Amino acid sequence: MTHNPTLVARDLAVLWHPCTQMKDHETIPLMPIKKAQGVWLEDFDGNRYLDAISSWWVNLFGHANPYINAAIKDQLDQLEQVIFAGFSHEPAITLAEQLVTLAPAGLERCFFADNGSAAVEVALKMSFHYWLNCQQPQKTRFITLENSYHGETLGALAVGNVALYKQTYAPLLMDVITVPGPDCYHREAGESWADYSTRRFALMEQTLAEQAGNVCAVIIEPLVQCAGGMRMYDPVYLTLLRQACDKYQVHLIADEIAVGFGRSGTLFACEQAAIRPDFMCLSKGLTGGYLPLAAVLTTAAVYQAFYADYNAGRGFLHSHSYTGNALACRAGVATLALFERYGTLNNNKLLAHTLAKVTERFHDHPHIAEVRQTGMILALELVKNKHSRQPYPWQERRGIKIYQYALGKGVLLRPLGNVVYFMPPYVISASELQYMADVAWDAIQYAIKE
Repeated sequence: MTHNPTLVARDLAVLWHPCTQMKDHETIPLMPIKKAQGVWLEDFDGNRYLDAISSWWVNLFGHANPYINAAIKDQLDQLEQVIFAGFSHEPAITLAEQLVTLAPAGLERCFFADNGSAAVEVALKMSFHYWLNCQQPQKTRFITLENSYHGETLGALAVGNVALYKQTYAPLLMDVITVPGPDCYHREAGESWADYSTRRFALMEQTLAEQAGNVCAVIIEPLVQCAGGMRMYDPVYLTLLRQACDKYQVHLIADEIAVGFGRSGTLFACEQAAIRPDFMCLSKGLTGGYLPLAAVLTTAAVYQAFYADYNAGRGFLHSHSYTGNALACRAGVATLALFERYGTLNNNKLLAHTLAKVTERFHDHPHIAEVRQTGMILALELVKNKHSRQPYPWQERRGIKIYQYALGKGVLLRPLGNVVYFMPPYVISASELQYMADVAWDAIQYAIKE
């Protein structure tokens, strides 16, 4: 496999890539991409790669989507950016109107930020500040689930629980309360997802009963803990959690950054439990994978706790230079329009069924402990011993072998450790899903040989 050597050399001379041990690129080729169309990426040598992970879970309707392209081009000739303090513009207003209409009833206010981590920071600060404004300054702590992930900035990192990302920076982080989670991979033989998630909720209930007086909010990833290995649980957990948060007067923050906008099978994952969080964090697919943008939706009650004369000192002064960027908001409006234009949620039901069908044989694979799926997210748990579920040692890096093999066959997979997952754009075809699954099978066979 050859790539444009000049671009690679220039890149490695000046760039530092995310979530990467840069020394790996002494042996693992860097991949300059020249262009993309639909579900396909193309490098400078003309090789094509099926984007099976939606370029880090952001791309919904394919690369170079003509409808989103046209909207951004039109906006570019009108307004690209303006300070969002004291000023506004139509794309931001329209996008906010649409989000509060589509979100669970009661989420009436939209605060824009730049990315998913920033959205989580906003929600954490809003929750804490709300209680402070309500004369409850003792509420300073947050409850999170084990194996959770909410971003890389210090507040977001603190409320996450994946050691790979968090452990190094532990001395810099606020102390949080971590509760054992509802991850159904650990259920007993014959136990349903609903029964296991219900049973595990007792641990959250106990924690809230003991700690609620000092707690601002519980933060969760609804239904799927994505960066934690695509671990999944039943909606009943969300139902019980909403009831408990109401009972103990604690906010519920739903981090829908990865699972929102149709990934879970519904527009928002919270819909499957018929709940409304106090804060909903959105990003990734919000602009169809085009531009950085995030939003935090919250309630009128939260908004009113900050609404006062300036001298009262109750304002929320959090800000980003690119808050409500006009180009990003216009991309967001175009993306939401495509859900109706394409009949996306109904089409995704068929795609999810096809995804399940093309991966059926993985259930019987001797080194796959579990095939699990929530909507347009499907994950394969690669293990050394299927009976005992003994994992392969992380030092063996079998996931990177799968990545390299699949790339050589024209499919971009990026396993999370020993978890191979599929999260493709919604415009993928049945034949492309089949090809993706076939390459993944061969890649796994290659990785377990050594």
